[in-house]
Amino acid sequence: MTRPESEGLPLRRAVCPGSFDPITNGHLDIIARASKLYDVVHVAVMINKSKQGLFGVDERIELIRQVTAEFGNVEVESFHGLLVDFCKERDIPAIVKGLRAVSDFDYELQMAQMNNGLSGVETLFVPTNPAYSFLSSSLVKEVAAWGGDIAHLVPPVVLEALNKRHAQG
Repeated sequence: MTRPESEGLPLRRAVCPGSFDPITNGHLDIIARASKLYDVVHVAVMINKSKQGLFGVDERIELIRQVTAEFGNVEVESFHGLLVDFCKERDIPAIVKGLRAVSDFDYELQMAQMNNGLSGVETLFVPTNPAYSFLSSSLVKEVAAWGGDIAHLVPPVVLEALNKRHAQG
């Protein structure tokens, strides 16, 4: 399905950015759908030194690699700074973002217009599967911290990691 560069055709590349602390089934749905549209999907895990995450960047990268391995065309790495710089360095012309609600669109449209103005990178908005329209990493972490059942909201390996983390205190 992919178009090898060796055949003279450029690879179609896109990036799915986020903090992914942790990755949820909603994130995974967007990445899976992007992987069907692009030859290479870069998952860019944002490093925010002013925020303390539940999982370290390396842990998040490893979890994402595990849950996206079946796609075969997903590359996972961290980044800090401007996403458009990440895109320029890797020759990525498109950002894929999932939208859960109109409130997401208001913010993401401004970001998309800024990114396009800075570098010409396009943003494609993908409507979230309705089953995940309420889902966020923050909500998953909060429910998990109180012992709620999140098995249907995250991949099994993420559930296991969350349970271990909460058992450690």
